Amino acid sequence: MGSSSGWSMWFSGCISLERSWNKDENILKSGFRELNDFHQPFWLALFVEGTRFTHTKLLAAQEYAVSVGKPIPRNVLIPRTKGFVASVSHLRSIIPAIYDITLAIPKDKPRPTLLRMLRGCSSVVHVRVERRLMQELPEDESGIAQWCRDVFVVKDALLDRHLATGTFGDQEYQDIGRPKKSLIVVICWSCFLFFSAIKFFEWCPFSWGGVVFCAVFLVLVLVLMQILIVFSKSEKSTVPKGPPPNTLKQNLLPA
Repeated sequence: MGSSSGWSMWFSGCISLERSWNKDENILKSGFRELNDFHQPFWLALFVEGTRFTHTKLLAAQEYAVSVGKPIPRNVLIPRTKGFVASVSHLRSIIPAIYDITLAIPKDKPRPTLLRMLRGCSSVVHVRVERRLMQELPEDESGIAQWCRDVFVVKDALLDRHLATGTFGDQEYQDIGRPKKSLIVVICWSCFLFFSAIKFFEWCPFSWGGVVFCAVFLVLVLVLMQILIVFSKSEKSTVPKGPPPNTLKQNLLPA
């Protein structure tokens, strides 16, 4: 979720959106008002950082933090609070709580990639979930924005601890295993694709040329998906005017 560079939100069972707050503010506020009359249970997921985390964006966030005298992030980006404030202001009467979720990948484990998923390789991801009652949040917009920024300062410290110890703290570790629902979905899709492939080869006479064509087509699709993922790592960030480079280096905390 963001201000100038855009933000994204996800309604469970409804729709996924990625919008620019400055361009679509009235449309989004209208959507929030309609959610007050929405009679089905829903989840609203907000990505408050507003963009994918990259090293270049982290440097831009650190420069901005130095220029305005804010805590310097080491593992997260500075949250963009306009969309979050609007969400809380319009939905606090119908949403009882906020779930603050922090994800981390152990440094001794391989990172999840598209290739690993296609190969069926599992990945280890540590998830910390904290339930925060909506009534505990400040009432005014500036207070809500500051609350969000404070949460990210704590989140940054938690990620520091995870890098050092491999855990988020002293909380009991719970291995949730593989959810049965996800396993059922995978089995159903696998059966569907398997029988579809059988029907396809029954309909289409077997030939090595056809097999080669299918293999090449699959490789091209995978390559295209990987290219799209790489290009989605936008490095565009608006960096405010900050102090001279030497001052910046002296003020940045060690990673």
